[in-house]
Amino acid sequence: MKLKYITKLNSSIAIFLIFTLPGSAVARLSIIKSLYVDDFEAITESSAQESFKLDGEFGFLTSSGNTNSTSVKAAFDAEHEMKSWSNRYRFETFYRRNTNQQEANKVVSAQRLYANAQMDFKLGDPNKRLFLFGEYDNNRFSAYDYQGAIAAGWAQKTIDTTDYQLRYSLGPGYGFAIKHDGHSDQQKHGLIFRASVEYKQKLSTGAKLRQFISTEANDYATRSRSETSISAKVIGAMAMKLSFIMNYNSGAEDTQDNLDTETSVTLVYQFF
Repeated sequence: MKLKYITKLNSSIAIFLIFTLPGSAVARLSIIKSLYVDDFEAITESSAQESFKLDGEFGFLTSSGNTNSTSVKAAFDAEHEMKSWSNRYRFETFYRRNTNQQEANKVVSAQRLYANAQMDFKLGDPNKRLFLFGEYDNNRFSAYDYQGAIAAGWAQKTIDTTDYQLRYSLGPGYGFAIKHDGHSDQQKHGLIFRASVEYKQKLSTGAKLRQFISTEANDYATRSRSETSISAKVIGAMAMKLSFIMNYNSGAEDTQDNLDTETSVTLVYQFF
């Protein structure tokens, strides 16, 4: 009752000011706004633009028979949208183990840990940005103990609609890695150039397509990554995701393939 009384009182004061105080309509509006300052501050441009999304992805596959195998994939994707910054983070891990029933031994055939983060600083036009990027890649069955890179440069959203999004980034950076040949470790580091393109499309209600391509080139190796995925909502915050990933590394050993591929079907849960 007290709040209702105060609201009626403020309304009466506002009507009185409109018709009695001298001055322009703008001045009168400023006075009214000061009476309702809480209402005007409740919804601001910055609060409308800020958001945080976190998706968790999990896939599990097991088979039995002459050869038993177990594969596990887990990943987290986060997007943090703020007034001046647009940040994205990804963490993923993949593990596969085979067990031969005749020899009764367990063999790990895949083990990978990958993480990256990109922070975009929005300029006067929020679709034009400066970016800072960092990544770490630890693939047990590659020619490297680990590989990493940092880069900075120009990023831009060229298409930003409800159904379509297209963004790219490019700039120089610094790459570092430890390469092993079975006998000794070699440090590899130097300047790189990084470029990436990401395309998203809404196919229908609850279904979307994503295509991401990145490449990093330097004097000792060129690394490229392509991610193609289609996801469809199953129920509530749960979705099914089909993805195909290609990782290319020109610095692989002669006995290893330069291209690794991964096809997976996983469940994705949107935490918030």
